[in-house]
Amino acid sequence: MDGRDIEDRREGAGRAGPNANELGSRGGTLADKVYGQLFEWIASGHYVQESKLPSEHDLARAFEVSRPIVRDALKRLREEGVIYSRQGAGSFVRGQSVAEEAETLSVFRPAETIADIQRCFEFRETVEAMTASLAAARRNAALIDRLETLLERLVRATHDGTHRHDIDFEFHLTIAKASNNQYFSTVLLALRDQVAVGMKLHGMALLSPTGRLNETTDEHVRIFNAIRDGDAVEAGEAMRAHIRHSRDRLFGGGLVDLRL
Repeated sequence: MDGRDIEDRREGAGRAGPNANELGSRGGTLADKVYGQLFEWIASGHYVQESKLPSEHDLARAFEVSRPIVRDALKRLREEGVIYSRQGAGSFVRGQSVAEEAETLSVFRPAETIADIQRCFEFRETVEAMTASLAAARRNAALIDRLETLLERLVRATHDGTHRHDIDFEFHLTIAKASNNQYFSTVLLALRDQVAVGMKLHGMALLSPTGRLNETTDEHVRIFNAIRDGDAVEAGEAMRAHIRHSRDRLFGGGLVDLRL
């Protein structure tokens, strides 16, 4: 961790387009580099929702690569649902925000009871452990950068004695996206409101005199390190332990008996 905040990464949001020099430090093929840079610029808001991306010719010239390389990068972005193409018109950034997607996908009933919150933790422990394992195996440079940015913001909030449940959710959602399996991110978005209830209550418990705010931040660091290092087993175990510990910190060990 180098202490950079998300705002530092957005300083260039007003520039006209990507700079080929920004690709130099990235690993992987040229297509990987172009993909990663475009993903980062879209995630940071340089290219806003429903905006048109530059043409393949212009991107190739900006990145100083061939058009087939740009084409491969755009294909990956389309496959991941980040952009879409209109025949004869070019490529566009997808229009729905995370919040709008969550509203569209809200098919689960609200978490109205303590038992519902406990069930949500149970579900997340199972699903997100697999998500983290897959993210470690399939991650790419752009998503690792995004995770690192979110983690830095969580660490900074911890140093300030606060808990940011919104950043916490984005951290988990980015891991779901890093799994390169849209079913995981779709389910997590559909459960956004239910997950938020547990995260908010957990955050309140962390800020109590006996709370353990540093402990949960350390758990996020462990998850990030495992995904960054490509350790699928450790990533899954770290995520499972984090969600279980979050549940236990909230409930204080007094779980609801859910037997029928």
